[in-house]
Amino acid sequence: MTRTVTAGLDGSPASLAAADWAAREAQLRDLPLRLVNAWQWQPPAYAPTAGLGVPVPPADLQRTAARRLLDEARTRVARHRPDLRTDVEELSGTPVAALLKAAEDAELLVLGSRGPGRVTGFLAGSVSLAVLARCERPVVLVRSAEHGEEEPSPERPAPGPPAATDHRDVVLGLDLSKPDSTVIGFAFDAASRRSARLRIVHGWTPPPYHHGGELMPDLNEEMAARVRRELSGVLRPWQEKYPAVETGAQTTVGGAGRHLVDASHDASLVVVGRQIRRAAVGTHIGPVVQALLHHSAAPVAVVPHD
Repeated sequence: MTRTVTAGLDGSPASLAAADWAAREAQLRDLPLRLVNAWQWQPPAYAPTAGLGVPVPPADLQRTAARRLLDEARTRVARHRPDLRTDVEELSGTPVAALLKAAEDAELLVLGSRGPGRVTGFLAGSVSLAVLARCERPVVLVRSAEHGEEEPSPERPAPGPPAATDHRDVVLGLDLSKPDSTVIGFAFDAASRRSARLRIVHGWTPPPYHHGGELMPDLNEEMAARVRRELSGVLRPWQEKYPAVETGAQTTVGGAGRHLVDASHDASLVVVGRQIRRAAVGTHIGPVVQALLHHSAAPVAVVPHD
C-alpha cells in the first residue's frame, strides 16, 4: 500500500496552514496527499462554568460541514498544485482516535497548532497534543499562517516546493545518550530533499562533581572535546550516506530546548525525537518537545522511536 502525507483538518486557520505545508511535503516526497477530517463531535474536556452542557450539532450537519471543508481544502491545494494527487476522507469516530488510525497508513501526519501571539510562538491544541503523545508515526505541527507567513491567496500563488525556494536550515535536536537512527535519518532526509543545511544541536550536562569551567578549565575542555568526538562518531555514517548535505554541529551546556527554540527562528523545520511509551495515561512528550510546542517559530517534526 502506498503511504501518504496525511493532514488532519478542522477548519481552523492552523489546519489550513498544515494542509499547505503537507502539500509541499507530499511534492518533495513524491507521495499523494491525503486530507482527512474526523466529523464526529468531540465535547470539550472541561465543564462549563455555568453548569450548562454544550449542544451537540446533529450528525447530518456535522457530516455536511466535514464534506464542505474537505472539498474546499482539496480545491485550495489543486489551485496551486494541480499535478499533486490529493484524496479526501471523512473519518468516523472522535478526532484523536480517528487521526491515530489514519496515521498508521501515513508517511507522516501533519496537524495545525494554534498560536497565542507573535511573541510566545504557538501551542498545540488538546487534540494535536493527544495525538502527538500517542502516535507511532512522525507528526509535524505547523503554526497558523496568521502568526508567521501569510497564507496564499488566489492572487498570490502558494510557495513552490521548499527544495526550490527555501534553503533555511533543518535543525535536529540530538540526544547523544540515545541517538536513534530513525530520528537522525528523518532529519538528514528532510535536509536532502530541501537542499538545505542540517544544523545539529546537542545539549550536555556536566557531571555533579563539576563546579564550572573557571575552576577546572582543563577538565571542562576535556569533557567538551569528548562530547564533540561522540557527536562526530554518531554523525559520520549519515554524512557518508548523504554527502551532499552540509552539516554544522552545536554543543551546548544544559538542556537543548532553549537553544532549539532560538535556532527555529532561522529554520525551515525542527526535528526532535520522542521515545514511545505505551502507558494508559499521560502525555509523555518530554521537556524539549514541550518547549518547542510553546515557542518554536518553525514547524516541528516529532519522530517517535523505541
